[in-house]
Amino acid sequence: MDFIVSIFDWISGAGASVMMPIIIALLGIIMGAGVGKSVRGGLMVGVGLLGLGLATGLMGTMADAVAAMSARFGLTLSTIDVGWPAAAAIAMATKVGALIIPLCLFVNIIMIVVGATQTVDIDIWNYWHFAFTGSLIACVTGSLPLGLVAAVCNEVIILVLGDLTAPDLETTLGMPGVSLPHGFTAAFVPFALLLNWVIEKIPGLKDVDFSLEGLQEKIGVFGEPVIVGFVLGLVIAILGGYEVRAALSCAVTLAATMVLIPRMASLLMEGLMPISDAAGEFIDKNFKGKGKLYIGLDSAVGVGHPMTIALGLICVPILVFLAVILPGNTVLPAVDLAVLPYVFVLVLPICKGNGFRSLIVGLICCVLGLYIATDLAAPITSVAASIGFDMGGATSISSICDGANPLTWVLYKLGGFGTLSMVIFAAIAIACAVYNWLRIKKINAAE
Repeated sequence: MDFIVSIFDWISGAGASVMMPIIIALLGIIMGAGVGKSVRGGLMVGVGLLGLGLATGLMGTMADAVAAMSARFGLTLSTIDVGWPAAAAIAMATKVGALIIPLCLFVNIIMIVVGATQTVDIDIWNYWHFAFTGSLIACVTGSLPLGLVAAVCNEVIILVLGDLTAPDLETTLGMPGVSLPHGFTAAFVPFALLLNWVIEKIPGLKDVDFSLEGLQEKIGVFGEPVIVGFVLGLVIAILGGYEVRAALSCAVTLAATMVLIPRMASLLMEGLMPISDAAGEFIDKNFKGKGKLYIGLDSAVGVGHPMTIALGLICVPILVFLAVILPGNTVLPAVDLAVLPYVFVLVLPICKGNGFRSLIVGLICCVLGLYIATDLAAPITSVAASIGFDMGGATSISSICDGANPLTWVLYKLGGFGTLSMVIFAAIAIACAVYNWLRIKKINAAE
């Protein structure tokens, strides 16, 4: 077991940009895409992921500007936003994290075989989201088995949500054959569905919409993503008290993210297309009657849509302001401000591309996330302390990703019922799997 765990630790430690090309290439060869196309596709995916990482990393400039703004206006809150890299490191350093990859792969394979999911989740690195949930529960309850069951329950729910949102993902973001079983992004889907339904019932409000395309039609070049990013970056920098050159540098950097992220996402999709086509043929040949399968990917591919980036950037100053004035909140968003576009990746398709509605829904989800991150600060701090994580002198830490994750919060609360929690988690996972199995069976029968 130690040997098996060490292998998966090595795979996980290689990083997504190294791990994903290998997985994609092997998958393509197995599906019959050919060695050449598979290797090229895998490398293009790796290049796209690396490029996305570099491009989204530029959004760290925004975090610096927000930090300067916070200092300028004396905005102080007691819980430190350590960011998703720290959250992932904490999750994968626990006992749950050590076992999460082989466990989740096994569960995904079983669900595919029995027809309980349409998603082949090859985004192995992001299994850390499931490990994060399981680690919180294992640490607080002192039960590793309970933590592992909670992590699997999290995975099953996310796979089902990935299946449910895949059709809208194709029509709105233009991503055929892909689902996004991302532990953070997909967790907001139930709330987005509910809020979108509520807005749809409100006369007048349901008809309000805006989009970058519509903005460009009205104001020409000034509605282009690069201009929108520049203006938003300049506003944030000015609020941060930057001098002219520094403010312009910040503005150009955020303008660059609006251009580079979609370009990098298109490279990633270019690498996936031959593999996706081969997968379709392979499924038709070997799994006739099983229905359509989706390749499960990191939601970073959806961040490539200009509207998701724009909504994320618009959300930044609003959320920081709300964080300061909301009663009971202790978290000031900082390091994880760069992940705000990820909130909108599935919100936008659920809202059928309606920019106004997506912004309202996304902001409500983010406000909910602030309170969740506040409530989860204590257990996250406990887990970090248990593995010797350097908190830099902070006495309370959390994050937006995954500390503000509503699904993690719900499962954590359910983990407080002791032995009964094991039954609750198992019942939820089985219920979700059976529901999805019946849904997929109905779809296949109709076809």
